[in-house]
Amino acid sequence: MVKLFDAYIPVRTLFLAVAETCIIFLAMVSAVFLRFGADAELTLSYQRGFLKVAVVVAVCVVCLYYFDLYDSLVISNPREVVTRLTVVLGVVCLVIAAVYYLYPPLQLGHGIFLLGIVLVGLALTGSRELFFALNRSAFFADATILLGDGPLARSLAREIRNRRELGMRLVGYIGMPGNSGQDFSALPAVGELDNLVALVEQKHIRRIVVALQDRRSTLPVRELLDLRLKGFQVEDGGSLLERISGKIEVDQLHPSWLIFSEGFRLHPRVLVTQRSAAILVSLIMLVAVLPLIPLIALLVKMTSPGSVFYRQRRVGKNGVVFNCYKFRTMRADAEADCGPTWASDNDPRITSVGRFLRAVRLDEIPQLWNVLRGDMNFVGPRPERPEFEASLASEISYYYLRRVIRPGITGWAQINCGYGASAEQSKEKMRYDLYYIKNMSLTLDLLIIFQTVKTVIFGKGAR
Repeated sequence: MVKLFDAYIPVRTLFLAVAETCIIFLAMVSAVFLRFGADAELTLSYQRGFLKVAVVVAVCVVCLYYFDLYDSLVISNPREVVTRLTVVLGVVCLVIAAVYYLYPPLQLGHGIFLLGIVLVGLALTGSRELFFALNRSAFFADATILLGDGPLARSLAREIRNRRELGMRLVGYIGMPGNSGQDFSALPAVGELDNLVALVEQKHIRRIVVALQDRRSTLPVRELLDLRLKGFQVEDGGSLLERISGKIEVDQLHPSWLIFSEGFRLHPRVLVTQRSAAILVSLIMLVAVLPLIPLIALLVKMTSPGSVFYRQRRVGKNGVVFNCYKFRTMRADAEADCGPTWASDNDPRITSVGRFLRAVRLDEIPQLWNVLRGDMNFVGPRPERPEFEASLASEISYYYLRRVIRPGITGWAQINCGYGASAEQSKEKMRYDLYYIKNMSLTLDLLIIFQTVKTVIFGKGAR
C-alpha cells in the first residue's frame, strides 16, 4: 500500500485512479482530433484547449471519487460500478453545462464535449473491465498465510477476503498449538509453526502475516528472519490491519507498541499549524454561511417552541468540560423525562426541521464559534458528553488518549463510521480516532475536510 496524505491507499486503487485520469484526458483530446482533424493542434495550443480539457478531466475525477468509485466496498462490484459510472456521466454533463453557462469561454465547442463524454464512457467501462480481470486473477495476487488464529487474525482474514484490490490471496492460517480446530470462516489450517519454512516453499507463499496474540516463546524468530532474508515478505498483523482498515484495534494493543511505534508525536509545529488552519477555515465558513444563519434561526423558532440554539456540555482537551453550541434540532423538553440518552435512527424527539438540519450538518454551524474560542478544532475526535464519558473510559482501552488533543467538528471517525449511538459504536469510533491521533497532520486534515464535503452532500452518518 502507498501512504498518501497520511492515509494508506492500495497500489491497485491508486494506479486505477491515475490511469483513469490519463484515460479521460486522452479521450477528450481524441474528441478534439476527431472533430477538427489537422486543426486540432491549433485548437489545443492557441485556444486554451488543454485548459478546457483539464476542466472536464477535473470534474470527471472528482465525480468518480465522490460517487465512491474508488471505495473498497464498490470497487470490486461490477454491477454497482456500471450503475455508478452511468450516474457519474450524467452528473458530469450537468456540472459542465453549469460551468459553460457561468463562464462560456471554457466551452470546447462544436459538439466536442458530447463526443468526448461518449469516448470517456466507453474508455472507463473498458478500464474497469480490465481492473475486474486483474482483481479476479490469482496470478497477480500474493499468496498469503496468517500466523495465528485469534481475534487479530480473524479481523485480518475478513478484511483481506473482502478487498481484492489489496492484491493478497489468503491460502490459510497456522494456528497456535491446541487451537487449530477453531472455526475460521472456511479458511483452512495449512500446517504448524514447526515446519513453517517448508510449508512456505511448498505452497509458494509470498507473504507471511504474523497475527499471534502472545508471541513469547511461540514466535519462530529464526525461521521468519531466514524467510525475510530470502525475499519473502513478513509483516506484523497489527500494522497491516491499521494500513488496510484505517483504524487501530484497541483491544489488541500493548503499551510498548504505543510507545515505540511511529507516530503519536504531537509536535508543537504540527499543533500550531493545525490550530491556525482551523481558525482560518472556520472564519471562511462563517462568512460563507452568514446569510443562512437568520433563515435557520427563523425556521427553528417557527416550527417548535424553545430557544434557537442548544447548549450541551462536552468533554474537551485534557478532560476540560465546555459548552458546545448547535442549532436546536430536538424538542425543547427532549431529555426532561429520560435524562441524557443516545440519539437513534428516526429519533421521535427530533423535529422535522431538525432532521433536515442534521442531514446536511447545518445544525453544527454554531460550533464554528467553539473553534474560534479554542474549545475545539475543525478536525479531531468528536467530543463526548460527560454523562457518557466515565462509562466509555471504563469499557474502552486507551479511551483517555482522545483527550490529548482538541476535539473537532469533523474527524477521521466521523467520515469512516458516522455517528456513534452506543458503547460498541463508540468503541469502533475510538479505533479510528486512535489512527488519527497517531497520524495527525495537516495533509490528513485536508483529506478529512475533502471527504467531509462528500459526506455532507450525500447525507451519510447523520442522526
